[in-house]
Amino acid sequence: MAPERQFPSWTLFLAVCSVGIGGTFQYGYNVSIINAPTQHIHKFLNETWASRYHVELNPNLLTFLWSVIASIFSLGGLCGALIGGSMAIQLGRKGALLMNNVIAILAAILMGISFSTGLFELLIVGRFLIGINSGVGLCVQPLYLGEIAPKHLRGGMAMGSSIFLTGGILAGQIIGLREILGAEAYWPLLLSSSCVPAFAQLLFLPWFPESPRYLLIDRGDELSCAKALKRFHGSSQYQREMADIQQECFALDGEKPKKPWQLFTDGTVRWQLIAVVVITMGQQLSGINAIYFYATYVFEQAGISAEEIPYVTLGTGACECLTALTCGLLIDRVGRRYLILGGYLLMTLWSIVLTFSLTYQELYSWVPYVSMMSIFAFILSFGLGPGGITNTLTAEIFVQSSRPAACMIGGTVSWVSFFTIGMLFPFIVKGLKQYCFVVFLLECSLVAAFIFLVIPETKNKSFLEIKKEFHKLNFGRKSKEKETELNERSQLRGEH
Repeated sequence: MAPERQFPSWTLFLAVCSVGIGGTFQYGYNVSIINAPTQHIHKFLNETWASRYHVELNPNLLTFLWSVIASIFSLGGLCGALIGGSMAIQLGRKGALLMNNVIAILAAILMGISFSTGLFELLIVGRFLIGINSGVGLCVQPLYLGEIAPKHLRGGMAMGSSIFLTGGILAGQIIGLREILGAEAYWPLLLSSSCVPAFAQLLFLPWFPESPRYLLIDRGDELSCAKALKRFHGSSQYQREMADIQQECFALDGEKPKKPWQLFTDGTVRWQLIAVVVITMGQQLSGINAIYFYATYVFEQAGISAEEIPYVTLGTGACECLTALTCGLLIDRVGRRYLILGGYLLMTLWSIVLTFSLTYQELYSWVPYVSMMSIFAFILSFGLGPGGITNTLTAEIFVQSSRPAACMIGGTVSWVSFFTIGMLFPFIVKGLKQYCFVVFLLECSLVAAFIFLVIPETKNKSFLEIKKEFHKLNFGRKSKEKETELNERSQLRGEH
């Protein structure tokens, strides 16, 4: 028997890059670049309002307009998550990703011409559209990567989503520096630069096949499935993956892709659905936003000048990117369960340290350095655990018929949580100050307890094997009967 390939083929590697550059990279990039031109956009809003209505813009209205520009991205992301699963079913995983780039290019054009036309409304519409693009990408990319990967490399390849997301954040921080596109004259170009990843994906992704699982299970096209598997895994390696897909196809027995609302009444995925909701909310509400909020304050207390802080902030982006790469290397060796559980436990620890260090920040000269160390340690823990593993687990714990709907639900929960924490976080910090980390440490410890009690290890397991693990939770004593019935059905189908 030939030894398992420990690294993906060049075709698989390049497919991950082609999918990632127009997928989660766009999300990270567009979350990041909006911070650099904040003051320039404020000036644009003031000048546009004055020239249009011949009165100065009220400061409260200015704050409101800026809040709309910043937060409508989340509303677009929610809409994208709601349509992403349907696009993946109707157009295919690859087709959905390609069509998604049209939205990104349109958004880039609208944001790019907003200044020259004097229409800040175009900026709002553009941010909404790029939010839709990000929502679709976050939903569909994990589907495609999880379905093209061999079983023993599925975790590492699925981590491509997090690697490109953090890469997008870092790229946005770099491009947004005042020496590059962060200057006042270039902010429309900065916002419209999101078309570059879209064009890159339109150029490279068509060269790669559609998801083999989608071709066989959803389309019933066995010949195209075999051709795709040969492209991804090689002529000598594809048979094992083909057999695994056929087994899942037989077990599903022609079951059609489910709608999101059907999952809520389906007892066979009850605990999988609960798990997705808990770990997705846990990722967004873990305190990572509080870390970035306090980072500037901590850096200032450590003696770093205001002009140098943007460059130090690059360190946080580089830290996230490095941990995503490290997680990608470890996930198929250590396993998903240990990484995400360890990440939450470490984040609990660093939340305790930060609560004390921020409380005594000004009493001792060395305390700000403890806070700075804790910030980077928290980011490392987040990247090694929740930041990287959450989307991977969402795509792994469902079979083909339920996976798109589950990704839609996970995406919806993620965007709603993202929007909620964005709205409530300023009030939490204002009311609790540094003690807000007590809330986050409680949340991290509770999610860690849930993962320990509920979520099984999925490393080196097929989608059907993972489904059987959850049968024990979903059906209790009846799980053995269900597993026996499923095995008998697969065997009968195999004989025919």
